[in-house]
Amino acid sequence: MKKILVLIIISLFSLKVSATYLLIPMDNNQKNHLKAYGIAYWVLQNDVEIDWLLNYRGGSFMIKHIKTIEEELIIRGVSYEVIANVKSTAILTEISDPEVNMDVVKLQKQPKIAVYSPKNKQPWDDAVTLVLKYAEIPYDVVYDDEIIEGLLPKYDWLHLHHEDFTGQYGKFYGHYRNAPWYREQVRYNEETASRLGFNKVSQLKLAVAKTIKEFTFGGGFLFAMCSGTDALDIALAAEGLDICEAMFDGDGSTPNYNSKLDYSKTFAFKDFTLKTNPTEYEFSNIDATPSHIKTPKNIDNFTLFDFSAKWDIIPTMLCQNHTSIVNGFYGQTTGYNKQFIKANVLIMGENKSLNSAKYIHGELGKGTWTFYGGHDPADYQHMVGDPPTDLNLHPNSAGYRLILNNILFPAAKKKKQKT
Repeated sequence: MKKILVLIIISLFSLKVSATYLLIPMDNNQKNHLKAYGIAYWVLQNDVEIDWLLNYRGGSFMIKHIKTIEEELIIRGVSYEVIANVKSTAILTEISDPEVNMDVVKLQKQPKIAVYSPKNKQPWDDAVTLVLKYAEIPYDVVYDDEIIEGLLPKYDWLHLHHEDFTGQYGKFYGHYRNAPWYREQVRYNEETASRLGFNKVSQLKLAVAKTIKEFTFGGGFLFAMCSGTDALDIALAAEGLDICEAMFDGDGSTPNYNSKLDYSKTFAFKDFTLKTNPTEYEFSNIDATPSHIKTPKNIDNFTLFDFSAKWDIIPTMLCQNHTSIVNGFYGQTTGYNKQFIKANVLIMGENKSLNSAKYIHGELGKGTWTFYGGHDPADYQHMVGDPPTDLNLHPNSAGYRLILNNILFPAAKKKKQKT
């Protein structure tokens, strides 16, 4: 790292006179959109500022022309253009036009990233960890021990792996209760709960969910996908209730628990009803999977909203892409039935014909959260036990770009939102 910094300092002095810039296009001319985000993160690691050109050629990046950065772009196979100072000034002038839906955000500091994921092997893969590895963005893995020990404040950004915060082991009981991986999952979670001083796994997971909520409220950036989204809200709404049947925790559930849920404690969802059948592979009626199953794959897409870059800068950042129509994909939680989404939640991507939201965002205290339905943006129906997706085959995935927008979001110097 010291060598890289020395090279950058030398390059800055040597190129001061020429004042050229590197433009990393993020439109359809980009060979590898996903690795471009990794370059942006690497540049921030080396204390070099980046201009994120919102809505300019798909959300391009512009950086001072430094030789070591150009070499890294070549090594990682990322498309770029060397432009003169006069061209960079012309771009910024174009973007500043009040009649143009573009803006510039400065990325200034690398966010410290944590992924909430179990230490034991699971029979599925997590899209976020796949794309972080592919883009060469570093992250730490944390799980229940680290959360309960209070280590979350060390991080800026937290992703929730495919996780069940309700204590029902993903509701896999009906199909997989005799599978070795399922039995190991139960053993692992019960041992962890006992070691950390909890009588039940559901009690441990509730404590974890509440700590994650506190992290967000205090200024953290929370990102979750698939069942990690609605399961989190269900656990929070069910605080003080037992929604687990005997096969999960050894005793019965609270009678009529659906009538006792407290939706005021949730991030995103309201008025939902939990599925009471313990063998059904579904948590609640939040999930829009049943309506997506009836939709042919070739038209099961979702559309990103077009926000005003100069007025709604946060959702604009989170929706940067080279297309506004993104291929849909399944998960245990594929999307969210819109009637169960709170009024103050911002819907950023939807399947309008199904009344289903795919990509939503909100604020909590000083922090923000983003929920993204589905399991793997590059695999329409990723099944338990399927091999990991090879992102070398999907370097321009629009669905994966949304994940990486969220990775860079904490690095941005935020402007006060206009009202």
